[in-house]
Amino acid sequence: MLSRAADSLYWMARYMERAENMARLLDVSYRMSLSSTDGDSEQMQWGPALVVAGCEAPFKATGKTADSRNVIEYLALDPRNPSSIRNSLGAARENARAMRTQITTEMWESLNSTWLEIRGLDYARLEERGLRAFFDWVKERSHLFRGVAYGTMPRDAAFRFVRAGTFLERGDSTARLLDVKYHVLLPTARDVGGAVDYYQWGALLRSVSAFQAYRRIYRDAIRPRRVAELLILRPDMPRSVAASLGELTRLLDELREQFGRNYRSAGLARAAFDRLRYAHIEEVFATGLHEFLTEIVDSNIAIGKAIAEDFGLPY
Repeated sequence: MLSRAADSLYWMARYMERAENMARLLDVSYRMSLSSTDGDSEQMQWGPALVVAGCEAPFKATGKTADSRNVIEYLALDPRNPSSIRNSLGAARENARAMRTQITTEMWESLNSTWLEIRGLDYARLEERGLRAFFDWVKERSHLFRGVAYGTMPRDAAFRFVRAGTFLERGDSTARLLDVKYHVLLPTARDVGGAVDYYQWGALLRSVSAFQAYRRIYRDAIRPRRVAELLILRPDMPRSVAASLGELTRLLDELREQFGRNYRSAGLARAAFDRLRYAHIEEVFATGLHEFLTEIVDSNIAIGKAIAEDFGLPY
């Protein structure tokens, strides 16, 4: 497979997953803002979303205050923000357009119709539509694209690059989402175990579609350590870091076997996955949850760079 084709397929999937993950970040931030106390400023409520998205500095350059409207508009719709949902969907579509012969008609139609619907959307229409309804729509369109890809693509190298992009992006996003609650929004002592704390952890679980799974597995009140265990270490949770790295490791191993080369990215992914597979939640908290999550994010960045080097992709 030409590196140009692999690059477009890989980034098409990453951008689509990125749009969904940004919608999940905004959704959990919006839910948390609804439970904020009177003493919390909007800067305190919405600043963390910019930090997690990696958009704090460019947002400050706009001169706008970090209130709900400005942050949501910037992260969701601003054409000047490369990481906005709008631009991520546009970039996914452009990569798909360049690979029309490598993807199925259904995949193209799913991406193209999504782009046509969002490109004319402004904040007034978004509010009229409903913020939660918009976040759910982005997630549904991502689910549709992923389902169509899984159900229509041959299981060849192209399929593996699409899936690899999805799981690398997903693992990184889950680590960042968990960090925004535990580290950036760490509650005061009076809030720990209270109604606000419970609501915020519940909002985080719902943002990764894991609230019902938590109830079914633990059958207990929502506790930070168990939430962290569920979203970091459990390989049976579809959006956990361990599950994402496990799938990525398998895909890179298959590409290594297919092309008969010993890729560095496969080794890095295997090492990261093995660390999580044999870790215990007590070890995670002994290290420090924020520090552990930072290591995961740094590891994902290193894997992404190695994939680019192994397969000749721009990074």
